[in-house]
Amino acid sequence: MNLRKASMSAAAALALALTATACGGDSDSGSDGDSLTIGIKFDQPGLGLKTPDGKYEGFDVDVATYIAKEMGVKAGDITWKEAPSADRENLISNGDVDFIAATYSITPERKEKVSFAGPYLMAHQDLLVRKDDDSVGSEKALRDSKLKLCSVTGSTSAQNVKKDVAPKADLLEYGGYSECLTGLENKAVDALTTDDSILAGYAAQKAHQGKFKLAGLSLSDEPYGVGIKKGDTKLQKQINDAITKMVDDGSWKKAADKHFGPANYEYDDAPKITETS
Repeated sequence: MNLRKASMSAAAALALALTATACGGDSDSGSDGDSLTIGIKFDQPGLGLKTPDGKYEGFDVDVATYIAKEMGVKAGDITWKEAPSADRENLISNGDVDFIAATYSITPERKEKVSFAGPYLMAHQDLLVRKDDDSVGSEKALRDSKLKLCSVTGSTSAQNVKKDVAPKADLLEYGGYSECLTGLENKAVDALTTDDSILAGYAAQKAHQGKFKLAGLSLSDEPYGVGIKKGDTKLQKQINDAITKMVDDGSWKKAADKHFGPANYEYDDAPKITETS
């Protein structure tokens, strides 16, 4: 009888252990050191771009790869998943990615749904206009304008435009920045508005060189963070430690110069880590 009870207890303990392993923890996941699924943009040159030959490049990609390395995951063991602006919170909440590095500005509204590590870059909202267009030379001119502006659904830039930047403007929201760029080139819209880091990447592409320019307006501060599941403090610390090391050993500046240099984008120094709980 005692032996039977002991066997049943052992079986129950094993079942609980297997269940816990399968389910994992919500706030203390970290990495298992084998592989990672990381969300990035696929259409942002200089930041997160999937090339025609199926490779991935950009500053966000380099930051994410460095973080993965510090977590014991080799570059070849990373699965890259496209993370459109409007889908980022759902990708994290649903467990489709381990973390997201995709020009993901840290905002109070987003922190209600997900947590962040970082930030790892400070960008600023600006406008991309056609090279011969000098109609928007100041914030006042933009505020009073009735321009057709384009941005991406789910981005902070789209929200800022209607609320604070250009309330009289006609805002068009597309699914991706490439669509906005096509509209700008075809004169369907007057300007593309988003972070200056993103705009610089597009302007620097060979196919677009000489066609567009940044208006030179610093309309907001956009601290890029690494999006993680809400409350995952263990993963947050792992990522913060990796970002700090990347800055300290010079890898951060090397990556920034590599990806932003061709666009003559004068990026800010690495920002101070603020997301610690």
